[in-house]
Amino acid sequence: QVQLVESGGGLVQPGESLKLSCASSAAYYSAYDMDWYRQAPGKQRELVATISTKYVTNYIDSVKGRFTISRDNTKRTVSLQMSSLKPEDTAIYYCHTKGISTDYWGQGTQVTVSS
Repeated sequence: QVQLVESGGGLVQPGESLKLSCASSAAYYSAYDMDWYRQAPGKQRELVATISTKYVTNYIDSVKGRFTISRDNTKRTVSLQMSSLKPEDTAIYYCHTKGISTDYWGQGTQVTVSS
């Protein structure tokens, strides 16, 4: 069983930055690809960014150039640095990873971008 705990959400104004972090309990954390998803009100959950075990990253088009995903295997954490935030980035952000046959999710952290 892997537990994921997110932190760092909050209320910011458009154009500001915010950093999310996720701590994993996985014993072999470096063996897991890690992802950030988000779910806005009334919308489906969407994959925002991924980082593989080999540090290869991918982003959805709407956040490219603004968001950066990173990982620290010694601390067993994954982070999402978000810059130039827009109101449409408002959502609950979830940390995610996948085991052999199980998906693991954090509890989510709210990000609200509003003036």
